[in-house]
Amino acid sequence: MKTKIQEKFKAMFGDGASLFASPGRVNLIGEHTDYNLGFVLPGAIDKAIYVALKPNDGTVCRVHSLDYDETVELDLHGEKPLQQWACYVYGVCQEMEKRGALILPFDMAFGGDVPLGAGLSSSAALESAVGFALNETYGLGFDREQLAKIGQMTEHNYVGVRCGIMDQFASLFGEAGHVIRLDCRSLEYKLEPFDPQGCRVVLFDTQVKHTLASSEYNVRRAQCEAGVAVVLRHVGGVESLRDVTADMLDTYKGEMDEVVYRRCRYVVDENQRLLDACAALEKGDYVTFGQKMNGSHEGLSRQYEVSCDELDFLADIGHRTDGVLGARMMGGGFGGCTINLVRAEAYDGYLAEATDRFAHRFGHAPRVIEVNISQGARRIG
Repeated sequence: MKTKIQEKFKAMFGDGASLFASPGRVNLIGEHTDYNLGFVLPGAIDKAIYVALKPNDGTVCRVHSLDYDETVELDLHGEKPLQQWACYVYGVCQEMEKRGALILPFDMAFGGDVPLGAGLSSSAALESAVGFALNETYGLGFDREQLAKIGQMTEHNYVGVRCGIMDQFASLFGEAGHVIRLDCRSLEYKLEPFDPQGCRVVLFDTQVKHTLASSEYNVRRAQCEAGVAVVLRHVGGVESLRDVTADMLDTYKGEMDEVVYRRCRYVVDENQRLLDACAALEKGDYVTFGQKMNGSHEGLSRQYEVSCDELDFLADIGHRTDGVLGARMMGGGFGGCTINLVRAEAYDGYLAEATDRFAHRFGHAPRVIEVNISQGARRIG
């Protein structure tokens, strides 16, 4: 892909471009904890968005998307472009200029191999790649955390998605052989070792997205806030479920709707599962790590109720298959992917069984996406 980007840039704009990359991400454990100010455990993957960039002598930016085979001219002081893909580039520039940067007109070509629609955060990879490229090219002096916030605010202000910061953070801070334990309250992070020798990470993309996803997301947020409000009546200083313990929930359970209790209990337990999973990684104990992944899926399915038949079916196959250490849904839910940690000797058989049984049950095979934990945003040429 990077060769295609370079060749397309040269054909359209000439020589002299620098090349940058920023990857998509997976999240190993810690789902629906981000907006409750808890912990997540993402890792950058070996699939990325590539950006070729060179300043030009004109008055507008010329930007070409290989994936859409479209070129737009951007006036950084003019109106937002009509094409959504171009809004990501425009928005990053606007957010940088809000923070005092001066961005002169440039030529850009970009494309990538992050699978679209699979929940691997191709949009965050694009924002991170564009931000990193501009920062390096113009010497703007933003650090990686600032670039992550710029990407997040691009989503909020120019795309209309009120996302958290995990995706951009993983794309910018990722390191090969490590996952990132990110504290979504303080943005403090720790690189945890992730190099499961003799194991592979694979995603099964159900290729379905049920319409419940967006409306139920807002319902879950409101339920979590309702649980916090109950605890706050008795315990001072409670601002989110991050401040709530299992004992607190049990003590005031009688004052909560039963569903609210289950939602809150999942989040509190998931934060602890993640910390326990990190402790296992530090010991090289991938069996325990996989068990925590399985527990995460059970909680998401039964307590938080954001799974669906397709995700539960795939996770159940994983839980019943020797050599599969962990299997759980990944992302917001109601469709999308499962993420699986599989011993190498069981890998081919597991893929064959899971794809065949899923196709027989649902009428189409899941998309299989193999991933490796890889490096974050970087200059590559």
